[in-house]
Amino acid sequence: MAAGGLGLGGIVIVLLVAFLGGDPNDVLQQMAQEPATSQQAPVQRSAAEDELAQFVGVVLAETEATWNRVFPEQVGARYREPKLVLFTSRVQSACGMAGSATGPFYCPADEKIYIDLSFYNELRTRFGAPGDFAMAYVVAHEVGHHVQNLLGLTDQVDAKRGRVPEAQYNDLSVRLELQADFLAGIWARDVQGKGLLEPGDLEEALRCANAIGDDRLQMEARGYVVPESFTHGTSEQRQRWFSRGYQSGRLADGDTFSAPTL
Repeated sequence: MAAGGLGLGGIVIVLLVAFLGGDPNDVLQQMAQEPATSQQAPVQRSAAEDELAQFVGVVLAETEATWNRVFPEQVGARYREPKLVLFTSRVQSACGMAGSATGPFYCPADEKIYIDLSFYNELRTRFGAPGDFAMAYVVAHEVGHHVQNLLGLTDQVDAKRGRVPEAQYNDLSVRLELQADFLAGIWARDVQGKGLLEPGDLEEALRCANAIGDDRLQMEARGYVVPESFTHGTSEQRQRWFSRGYQSGRLADGDTFSAPTL
């Protein structure tokens, strides 16, 4: 894939997606974007990283299938697909230089999703959230940020930066992140409707949401929590909003900004 060709592994992935009812063209298009990714970080990938790159491409293709349907139906507008950039160590984005410590992120300035291939192992070893669907949830969450960007919500929150007290801005950031979890839940519901979820998949996603809650991360790092400094939400909140998206499937039910309590 790094050389621009479609190897045996890629062919298997394409055939699998077609068999499951997906559009193999989505996967082929995603694979075609990989050479540009290698220019960001021209390193030799291991077999495991190649497999993970293919998996992330398939997940992104499934999110595109979901939002290409949901966005016109519920928003009345065409969905503009984000681009995927896979990297290791560090990467230059339109939002600045980022390293592995940043984790997966979405840059609204270039509408690209950046995924560090080492994060899969970090989920398993550091966060105790193993499993393919845990990584799929991470990708779907970043796609959720893209959906928010298309809806103009990202700009609305960013406009408050420096204009409101830090604690108030952090609250807006939490609401933005929890809504992205909700949107990831909508995707999971759509995948479930296609019969693609396996037993234990949802538990993997919820375990991941629990592992990366602000309260848990702060407790592990400091030994105490500072709620007013939260930027992503507690473990319980992240699990609950993901579950709400999965149960609802409706964008209107994910208005975290109007919710009196999170």
